Amino acid sequence: MNNLPDIEFSEELIRRFDKLGPRYTSYPTADKFHAGFTEASYIEYLAQRNNPANSNPPLSIYVHLPFCESLCYFCGCNKIVTKDRVRTTEYLRYLAKEMALVARHIGPDRRTAQLHFGGGTPTFLTPDELGELMAMLRGHFNFLPDAELGIEIDPRTVNDDTMAMLAGLGFNRTSFGVQDFDPAVQLSVNRIQPYEMVEKAVSASRKSGFESINADLIYGLPKQSRESFNRTLDRVIELAPERIALYNYAHLPSRFKAQRLIVEAELPSAEERLQIFLMSVHRLLDAGYIYIGLDHFAKPDDELNLARLDKTLHRNFQGYTTRADCDLIGFGVSAIGKVGHSYSQSVRTLKAYYEHLDIDRLPVEKGYSLTPDDVLRRQVIMELMCSGPVNFAAINQAHGIDFKHYFSDELALLKQYEEAGLIVVDEHSISVTPKGRMFVRASGMVFDKHLAQSTAKFSKLI
Repeated sequence: MNNLPDIEFSEELIRRFDKLGPRYTSYPTADKFHAGFTEASYIEYLAQRNNPANSNPPLSIYVHLPFCESLCYFCGCNKIVTKDRVRTTEYLRYLAKEMALVARHIGPDRRTAQLHFGGGTPTFLTPDELGELMAMLRGHFNFLPDAELGIEIDPRTVNDDTMAMLAGLGFNRTSFGVQDFDPAVQLSVNRIQPYEMVEKAVSASRKSGFESINADLIYGLPKQSRESFNRTLDRVIELAPERIALYNYAHLPSRFKAQRLIVEAELPSAEERLQIFLMSVHRLLDAGYIYIGLDHFAKPDDELNLARLDKTLHRNFQGYTTRADCDLIGFGVSAIGKVGHSYSQSVRTLKAYYEHLDIDRLPVEKGYSLTPDDVLRRQVIMELMCSGPVNFAAINQAHGIDFKHYFSDELALLKQYEEAGLIVVDEHSISVTPKGRMFVRASGMVFDKHLAQSTAKFSKLI
């Protein structure tokens, strides 16, 4: 089945509108976080959940597990490369302290709808340690019966028993870091994982009953070409994961030390990268996947696509999600949280993380308190990011404004996207067209009041 009528791609428009911009996993974006937001600020927002008068949303929990056995050269995550397995024992002890401190501030009604383990490599932990971590979480938080429990998987670290163990702990979604199956590309980024290894891990996931399997791909890596990535897509489509994330590699060696090990001369040109992207999109659509937004694709019957169709799609720091607008609690080094109208981020090093918790302090390094204008603009941007209509009357009622008057300058700036057929603006709403779904980051940027002052290095939209 070809899904091109549902989403239109124009190479001319991509060339015209492909500029640098945020991915809007939050608004304002993380570069606006500052040290003036402290542990006391975070506790104040957490305490709001301890008020029975508040209609608190369920929790989403993120646990950052930073350890990896080897270094992937493309990686921009906060990780610790080590072969010393003893280090996880100490880390778990401090995670337990952090959870106890957080739980103390948010009261007994800690309904939890979502859990995600990221890293690093979560499966660097032993089965016993993962079981211990899940017991900690269940001891502090009340997981809803239909909670979504996801974990990132490095295929090199698991076997059939691992996947069965994870399912037994309650995990029902997994995401595999595939990136590329070409041996030369894998060698150039120091991540050797043959197709047979990944196929075995995916097969074990299905046998263990995982409800949804995601495969992460990256285009723009060294030694990639249209021909080589086309062969990778053959194999990925053969694996038939329920979801596929097709990421654009951002080469920022000044920011990420590991990327300095990549040979820049081996990176595909901007033109080759664009052609890899266009080829990949058409191949995934032809294989029956639906374009969800940005770099995400899903099978027609997957929850992500169903949420897109019924306009209940949401976006948070983990990307697109089917869950309602949860409060996000982050645990571990560098973890980000979103509680009420605030964002917070933990310290980035183990040393600082342990020092804070040794004196019973939450390890908050920085954060941000949203103004009423931020909250308003966040709603508009996130509705555009999820390709949902921005309904003027609903926003007027929720925020006590006159949309057309409040955003008169922004509506004028949207004209270029309207004239290009990417959006439709009428008396009642802003709607994203099939042609415009690829460019929601660009239309969202129009409403970003902080963007002009941002010093962050953003990726290209495509």
